Amino acid sequence: MSEITRGDPPGLANVRKTVYHHYIRVDQPSSLIFLSGQLARDSEGKLVGAGDMAEQTRQCIRNMRTVLESAGGTLKDIVSIVVYTTDVRQFKEIVAARMEFFKDKLPTSTIVEVNHLADPGLLIEFQAVAAL
Repeated sequence: MSEITRGDPPGLANVRKTVYHHYIRVDQPSSLIFLSGQLARDSEGKLVGAGDMAEQTRQCIRNMRTVLESAGGTLKDIVSIVVYTTDVRQFKEIVAARMEFFKDKLPTSTIVEVNHLADPGLLIEFQAVAAL
């Protein structure tokens, strides 16, 4: 069984400690799961939350949960997330929606603003790594 240590080093402020940790150390993982970028699409591939960053964020996370469950994991197993968004000015909406799912066992996290995603209407994409 893997041992996961989450932390923030002394002397390096974490101004959003309710959202992420500076590091996660995974010792002897039994499995690593690498998730492809998850978009705001439902099970039929239709866009969810057109024009609504918070709802698109929720759908991306619901999709990550579905992928992880099919691979034998849960959202609590995520150790790293990269978020791509077309509008970083909506950061507060992204964080608020994300906190509905991630209350403890926080991952490391990076957010990047991009010009476009794969299809028009997509505002956000989540890529993650989980350790079991």
